[in-house]
Order: sequence, then C-alpha cells, then structure tokens
Amino acid sequence: MDRKPAAARLLRQTGVALGLGVAVALGGAARIDLSVIHAARWLAPGVDRAAALGSTRPECLGPARDAEQAYLIEVGRAAFRTPLLLGGQAARAGIACESCHQGGRSNPDFFFPGLSGAPGTADVTSSLFSSHRDDGIDNPKPIPDLSGPKAALKVSQDPARRDLEVFIQGLITQEFDGAEPPPEVLAGLAAYVRALSPAACPLEPRRPLRAAEFADNAGRAARAATMALDRKDPATAIFLVGAARTQLGLINERFDAPDSGQARAVLHSADLDLQAVLVAIRAGDRRAGERLAVWLADAPSWIAVVDRAEPQSLFDRNRLAAATGG
Repeated sequence: MDRKPAAARLLRQTGVALGLGVAVALGGAARIDLSVIHAARWLAPGVDRAAALGSTRPECLGPARDAEQAYLIEVGRAAFRTPLLLGGQAARAGIACESCHQGGRSNPDFFFPGLSGAPGTADVTSSLFSSHRDDGIDNPKPIPDLSGPKAALKVSQDPARRDLEVFIQGLITQEFDGAEPPPEVLAGLAAYVRALSPAACPLEPRRPLRAAEFADNAGRAARAATMALDRKDPATAIFLVGAARTQLGLINERFDAPDSGQARAVLHSADLDLQAVLVAIRAGDRRAGERLAVWLADAPSWIAVVDRAEPQSLFDRNRLAAATGG
C-alpha cells in the first residue's frame, strides 16, 4: 500500500514553526488541539495518547570514564534531541533521533505515514526522507533499542573501531539528507550511543514528562556550548545553542491555553537571548561565552515561571486526558 500521499500531508502540517492554539469546535465550545504537540503527529492509531504524550521512557545513560568523554556525551545527547541534526524533510517535520529512539531506547508508539508499517517501525530506505537510499520497496523494520544489549545491535560499538561513527555519518547525510555535522558532534553522538547501557536503565518503564525535563536538556546543551567555545570550536557551539533552542520550542508548544501568556513570554525572551548568543558566536564576538553564562545564570527565573504555569499546560495529564476523552 502506498502511504506517501498521507505522509506528504503530514509533512505539510508539521513543516511549520512551533505554535500554540486552541481549536474551536462547532457551537463555539473550545476544545484542546493536540496537534500543537509535534510528537502527537506520529503516534500510532489507537494508542493511549494521554499516556504517550504525558510520559516518556527513562534514559539508560551510563557514567563517563573521564572529563573528555563526559563532554562528548553531552554534545551527542543534545544532538540526539534536535531536528537540526537530520535536515531535509525530517527536520521540517520536527523529527529528531529521540523521536524514534525515545530516551535513547525504542519507541513502540511511533507511527509516521509513509514510513511506518506496524507501530514502532520505520522504513529507513524510503524516498520520503532520503534522496540517496530509496530502494523502491516498502519495508519498515522495528526500531532498535539503543539501550539494549550491545550484541543485539547490527553495528559494532567497539571504540577501537570507527564502525559506529561511519554508520551515524551515513545515517545523517544519506538516510536523512542532512548536512555533514561538525566533527565533535559526530564524535559526541558515537560517545552518547556507546554510553547507553541496559545496566543503567531505571526500574520504572516510564515516567511523567515535565517541562523541567526539556528545560534541563536546554541547560545541558548550553553548558556544552560554553565548553565548545572554550575549546575554540564555534561550529559545535552554534549547533549546541540551536539544540538548546529546540528544547524551548518543545516546552512552548504545550502552553496553548489563553492564560499561558506569561510562560510563553519568558520562553520567548529566553529564546531571543539564545538567538543573540548565536549572532555573537557567528560574528566572532569574544564575549559570546559570557552571554551564554548569563543566560544559564538567568535560567532559573524563567523556569520558575514555567513550572508555576505547568498545571494549565499540555504537560498536565488531566488536560491531555480531556483532549483525548480519556
């Protein structure tokens, strides 16, 4: 069955800036529009949408052996969570590695028209996302759990070899038509995937998804960006600041209610400050690192506003349940 027409419609719908809104049903009654959440657009039919959007699979990230590996893991972790990495149609749809590999694992609820067969599968040789690897065959495969046993994965993660780096580079540039990533971003992705381990998995299979998780992701990406600047690596710093902005967008899209104006305002201000940091880095401004340090120091103030407003947002399980009739 050809699923590409449906996929094209979804790409048109998702290939827009992150936004918020409340749809109005017939008769003038407001209803919650879950399509403002990008992740809602690739949920499998019949899945408990409130449960899927209100929780996440916990990360199975093992400890770093030294400071250098810790830095690379943070770079890769940020890259794993931003559509900026993949480029092409995937980026326009808002898809990141995290979309299919939730928490660095798998995602049994993932379903993208034209790319998926059964829930939790994807056709990685489809022309939908790649102009290089289309094999003309509709052959979705199960999304692998990157945090499972290493022996179960098809690519060797032996750090003495570069099989993993070669595979990831091909995935980005060939499978998703993305641009060649900065060398440290590629090294970071390999370090992050190698650090995922079943031994590091928390006991709970899922945990509630909070705005604080995305805020923490943004802060970690920004801190890694300051380290990249210290290393005289502006290309990686630019990428990481962009990754931090992605996380702000993921918070913002869930503040859809009319009384969420203050939360949206502080998020917009935080995003503008990061945009100014990007301009400074690109201009070679030696104070760019100081600007980023100020942003990190100021972050607790806007995070506090977001936390207070969270019960009125689509992070709230009751609002999600009301939206889905659950």
